[in-house]
Amino acid sequence: MKHFKGFAYPYVAWSFVLIALPLLLIVLYSVTQGDNSLLTIHFTFDNFKKIGDPVYLNVFIKSFEIGLIVTGICLILAYPMAYIITLFDDVVQGILILIVTIPMWINTLLRTYAWISLLSDNGLISQFLGMLGIDAPTMMYTNFAVIIGLVCDLLPFMVIPIHTSLTKMDYSLVEAAKDLGANNLQTFRMIILKLSIPGIINGVTLVFLCSISSFVVPVLLGGRQYMLIGNLIENQFISIGDWNFGSAISVLLAIAILLIMSLMRRMDSEEKGAEE
Repeated sequence: MKHFKGFAYPYVAWSFVLIALPLLLIVLYSVTQGDNSLLTIHFTFDNFKKIGDPVYLNVFIKSFEIGLIVTGICLILAYPMAYIITLFDDVVQGILILIVTIPMWINTLLRTYAWISLLSDNGLISQFLGMLGIDAPTMMYTNFAVIIGLVCDLLPFMVIPIHTSLTKMDYSLVEAAKDLGANNLQTFRMIILKLSIPGIINGVTLVFLCSISSFVVPVLLGGRQYMLIGNLIENQFISIGDWNFGSAISVLLAIAILLIMSLMRRMDSEEKGAEE
């Protein structure tokens, strides 16, 4: 094994340059002020105090609200989908999972532009409703457009973890529950749902974290005035050029993500402990 350790050094160096070093720079910029030159900076926590401004707090609150709504819709849609897929044999399951993941092969920008052509005032949906004599409401640049765009983008991230948990489930427990007189609802609630909780937790974590940090979909479907955490960070780095404040928001978001992941992992551990 000692002879193979040398092969790991290039990967360690590559990971440091591409992952660790950028993170360290973001942390450094978040607690400093200056003109982005390491020679003229001075340490301060004013960047984090600035986040307490009501304007920025509203961005965080709106991002978490959208994240919760998107996560809830994805869970409602994904669980039945994942459960139905498990009812087929392995070959058909593979095909159905492939169909679920095919949209992910297409660039996010292209998928979002497709939604623009559907939801715009002269889009396909408006034209179809007009043919039925129904006045189409304005859908573009609304919460509805952003939510539906995020749901369609992130739905596979909910389906796949739940499907994985359901396929790993011991179905002899389901048969035993039915033999003991449990009806379908009781079997689902006491056996299937509980055994699939790890997949639900993983899916909820992925979808929620991706939705609150997304910036392409909110910009294109919500308009430039639509601001979530991801858009705020992009705006600070690209448009305003305030790397220090943008880094502070990024650090705060990273801390929130770590806390959420830790909470979800603890819930998963407690659930596994209860099952044992």
